[in-house]
Amino acid sequence: MPPLGSAPSRPRPSADPVIGALAAAVIAGSLLPYQIVDDGIPASLTGTAGDPARGRAIVVDRRLGTCLLCHSGPFPEEKFQGNLAPDLSGVGSRWSPGQMRLRLVDASRLNPDTIMPSYYRVEGLIRLGAAWRGKPILTAGQIEDVVAVLMTLRD
Repeated sequence: MPPLGSAPSRPRPSADPVIGALAAAVIAGSLLPYQIVDDGIPASLTGTAGDPARGRAIVVDRRLGTCLLCHSGPFPEEKFQGNLAPDLSGVGSRWSPGQMRLRLVDASRLNPDTIMPSYYRVEGLIRLGAAWRGKPILTAGQIEDVVAVLMTLRD
């Protein structure tokens, strides 16, 4: 029995404001806010840089990132890469991190006729399976991981 005047332990908010904001967004079922400036989202969605190794795993995973269904790139171990969209080789030399981030978050902001999915958008989507309604394809952290790996592709 706890001593008089004490309360049972309860989860405490994270001391890290980024982790706290991410947790709050997940609990609330909402997306983290971001600001589009010109043709990009200059600030990280999470406030921290992504991890290129995790990003690479997302890019080559045909069930999660689905990138290689349409794109090809410097992933020699992956067979049957796409040919509908630009090759990802050298993409880190063509776009800034902010430009890349907007293309992943919502490419339709730049090209309304694009076939590229909006990976971090939940509003105004059509022909969406019930399991995906109200949920982004990738989390903010996963977007940052993919940005990190794509920015390494400079050749």
